[in-house]
Amino acid sequence: WTGTEMIIWGGSDGSFLNTGAKYNPATDIWTPLSTTNAPVARGSHTAVWTGQKMIVWGGSTGSGFLNTGSRYDPITNMWTDTNSGSAPTARFLHSAIWTNSHMIIWGGQSSVNMLSDGSKYDPSNDTWVAISGTNSPIARQLHGAIWTGSLMIIWGGHNASAYYNSGAKYNVAFDSWSPVTNTNAPIARSQLSSVWTGSEMIVWGGFNGAAGTHTGAKYNPVSDSWLGTSVTNVPSARYINPAIWTNAEMIVWGGFDGTNLGSGGKYNPGLPGYSPPAPVNYYLYKKN
Repeated sequence: WTGTEMIIWGGSDGSFLNTGAKYNPATDIWTPLSTTNAPVARGSHTAVWTGQKMIVWGGSTGSGFLNTGSRYDPITNMWTDTNSGSAPTARFLHSAIWTNSHMIIWGGQSSVNMLSDGSKYDPSNDTWVAISGTNSPIARQLHGAIWTGSLMIIWGGHNASAYYNSGAKYNVAFDSWSPVTNTNAPIARSQLSSVWTGSEMIVWGGFNGAAGTHTGAKYNPVSDSWLGTSVTNVPSARYINPAIWTNAEMIVWGGFDGTNLGSGGKYNPGLPGYSPPAPVNYYLYKKN
């Protein structure tokens, strides 16, 4: 989301794509993105918005993993490659957040194993710098990641050994990690939703290794404490469930429970229970 438009790019419709479009809700119009100098087709990549450009990075081509990316400027409709000379290991199913000056990527899966490393990308000078690995979380993929304004919080996810209900906070200013408490943390899961409210991280839904979940919790990084979210009127169990924060509510919609879902709910962390969104025509995007 740019402030006026939603931008989508890449993914798969049976074949991997390097196309995309901008949607303007004020005019209800889609506009195709330029494919000139666009990144190679891929899925399971990440994308962040810098305030001026969308940065796409990493992902899978179906035959290999990538450590390449590009910056898209919606005003000029132009792509510019990111530096790959000092880029981190090629990966997919990783996380990416924007700090207001850097994109930080972390975790995911390489062609060899799961990863517990990360790197900061500065688009102003097109450079990468590795972040500390000391006390970083156990290697994992499909975890939740949010930015608080000073901390990146990683939570949940899985690797070949286990599903996790653990995580850590990364302090950019000090290049250091500290653990997130497990006390009262929700059950282990991956492919979950995570949002930042301005004071708490909310995690909800996800896959626990056997089935989708419909539970969640609020994490306060100042007190390092968890509090479960309401289960009143909660949406049905699911995973790969998109969620956004509206400045007042978390909205969850869609996802997968063995079939694609066309339902959701609004959660207000200051009030009890969930409420269903008003009926609207929606289209589900499933990440590959």
